[in-house]
Amino acid sequence: MKLIPLPAFSDNYIWMLHDARRALVVDPGDAQPVFDFLQQSGLQLEAILVTHHHADHVGGVNALRERTGARVWGPARERIPQPCSPLHQGDRIDVLGVGFDVFDVPGHTAGHIAYYAADITANDDSAPVLFCGDTLFSGGCGRLFEGTPAQMLASLDALAALPGATRVCCTHEYTLSNLRFAQAVEPGNADLAHHVAHCEALRKRLAPTLPSSIELERRINPFLRSRLPTVVRSVAQFDPSAHDEAGIFAALREWKNGFR
Repeated sequence: MKLIPLPAFSDNYIWMLHDARRALVVDPGDAQPVFDFLQQSGLQLEAILVTHHHADHVGGVNALRERTGARVWGPARERIPQPCSPLHQGDRIDVLGVGFDVFDVPGHTAGHIAYYAADITANDDSAPVLFCGDTLFSGGCGRLFEGTPAQMLASLDALAALPGATRVCCTHEYTLSNLRFAQAVEPGNADLAHHVAHCEALRKRLAPTLPSSIELERRINPFLRSRLPTVVRSVAQFDPSAHDEAGIFAALREWKNGFR
């Protein structure tokens, strides 16, 4: 099984899994990169997994389904191009012989879901795979367009509890900008400094910084570290009124919203 990020738009990734014959894609906001890769590689698209309803994640769904006949799965509580098989927390689907567990991860949108494959070998690596859409980014998290800070904190807690080796396949190349903010929050974080240098080298070669891993994100991502004293102290300088866990997280997200 091969795990591949297909670039789309200016900074999106459409994740593809394929076994050299059949393929699935996640959040195809644009159909053309998928069509191009399918044709070049001689693959048949069998499934489309959707994490949330934003146009840069669903814009290519109808064209792909109409041309390939691929089945579409997506969040039950969001408007996804139909027909779409609805999914809720605790559901499990089997695609290309891979079992995916479904997590509700509201925050970025109200009905956002994530897909987790615990038992998978892709790119000669047996680590689990997480397709998390715009909930968890490397070094960051999604903006709160529809959900609350408490919801997003709970969603990130659920993802952070996954095995450390889990590959984090998020859908935007936001890593360097996220890491700049993370360094403002935790300037003394040595793991973070090392990862910044690594990611800068990758981007100079135009290589993706993804996938990340849950273990790495626990060490560098301020949104997974919002309860730690180093982060709490930094947030207090931005918003001294933030005290409880959800309030501190909300202030951290607000700080990131205006960070340049």
